[in-house]
Amino acid sequence: CRIQSDKKVAVCSVHPSEQATLQCLGCVKAKIPVAKSYHCSPKCFSDAWQHHRVLHDRAASAVNENGNEEEEIFGRYNSSGSGVINASLTGSASSTSLTNGSTPLYPAAVTQRSGGETWFEVGRSKTYTPTADDIGHVLKFECVIVDAETKQPVGHPNTILTSRVIPAPSPSPRRLIPVSGADMLGNLQSDGRVSSSGSFTVLSYNILSDSYASSELYSYCPSWALSWPYRRQNLLREIVGYRADIVCLQEVQNDHFEEFFAPELDKHGYQALYKRKTNEVYSGNIHTIDGCATFFRRDRFSHVKKYEVEFNKAAQSLTEVAVQTTQKKAALNRLVKDNVALIVVLEAKFSNQGADNPGKRQLLCVANTHVNVPQELKDVKIWQVHTLLKGLEKIAASADIPMLVCGDFNSVPGSAPHSLLAMGKVDPMHADLLVDPLAILRPHSKLTHQLPLVSAYSSFLRGVGLGLEQQRRRMDPTTNEPLFTNCTRDFIGTLDYILYTGRFILPESIDC
Repeated sequence: CRIQSDKKVAVCSVHPSEQATLQCLGCVKAKIPVAKSYHCSPKCFSDAWQHHRVLHDRAASAVNENGNEEEEIFGRYNSSGSGVINASLTGSASSTSLTNGSTPLYPAAVTQRSGGETWFEVGRSKTYTPTADDIGHVLKFECVIVDAETKQPVGHPNTILTSRVIPAPSPSPRRLIPVSGADMLGNLQSDGRVSSSGSFTVLSYNILSDSYASSELYSYCPSWALSWPYRRQNLLREIVGYRADIVCLQEVQNDHFEEFFAPELDKHGYQALYKRKTNEVYSGNIHTIDGCATFFRRDRFSHVKKYEVEFNKAAQSLTEVAVQTTQKKAALNRLVKDNVALIVVLEAKFSNQGADNPGKRQLLCVANTHVNVPQELKDVKIWQVHTLLKGLEKIAASADIPMLVCGDFNSVPGSAPHSLLAMGKVDPMHADLLVDPLAILRPHSKLTHQLPLVSAYSSFLRGVGLGLEQQRRRMDPTTNEPLFTNCTRDFIGTLDYILYTGRFILPESIDC
């Protein structure tokens, strides 16, 4: 039950544990969801203004394809726009069917009054997900033992009260930083996208598969924040908020792709492609095995070709020709890790070609991968990265085409896989090459590729301006990479990269 007082308590949008004392009238006029307009004090409002004003700017300019205000950035996934957990599945708390959680067990009860309080029943199931209507109110959970035959209660009910329900925290707005300095600012649209007709944006994001988001691995994280119904709505809101033309996601579970990401992003104009990991090693539910998903805006690109890379198949081919018969089983046990890569060739529906190239097709090759290999198997990690790059070389040889390589490589800057990606070669004396029991990395001279790949983050080094100076403080000057893209209790460092062929592509703005 929801304990509904006569006056609903407004909650601060910045400090959700505090009661709101003032409201931004600019939000009301701009039709920004009302929950975003509340603040607990003048200081709270002042301190949050830098980020808060972004909501106003976006509300003024954000118009979707139908000519309506683009609410998804501010939380269109629930009726009040307050970003409450899982509201798209549970619907309104005032629904008469009371289907929050599992199938209702008993008919709905009427509203009750006790001691001056009104108790409004909002669900009859073993689980309940708070909705937008619950914000600012206390919930009462009552557990009753019922005789299976008579359906009558047995004994006294157990009851607990929660604190006031608070809205789910929203991620802070992020803005792309122009890499060419202050002069580029005039070319950025309000959503951070560069206005040049030949420009596009790309996002790479390891979303953490639900099967890996366990309390054992993330014991420092509250269980409610690890739950998939909570995370998926925040992930979707953030992904849509970037408005990227191309989205490369890693660790996307097969069932989550089919039931959630593909249909939800389809609503926002994205076409979806997916490659599930192989399952020679994986022993769990086939539906929950993860993979790589690539999305692109249908109004910006069209699909030309798709390549699927299965490193297990490459491992089998390698052991057939390069490993002695007596070692084949041990070699496969070491090399087979189920990892895959998804390579997509797209054709741009926009063009920056000059008058001297009328009608020329503008193609783009996008590789998306997750090199999920234990740290002690350095040889396997290098081999997988090298195998992917050699495959991309074959595509490049067949067509003079720009390339993007996106993914979570589980490799820190300066490691052999990173050197191979960003520098095109590996120092034969590199410490990572000492681990090679199957001799799959020899001769070391073969660890090269001819793709002119450049790490996108290093583009910050060639610009000027206040934003760039602030960004450089987050960069490692020795590797030209961010100080971290991954931050947990046990590890802080860079594992994720976007690389591009420098001869074809010029970064204009970046956020990391």
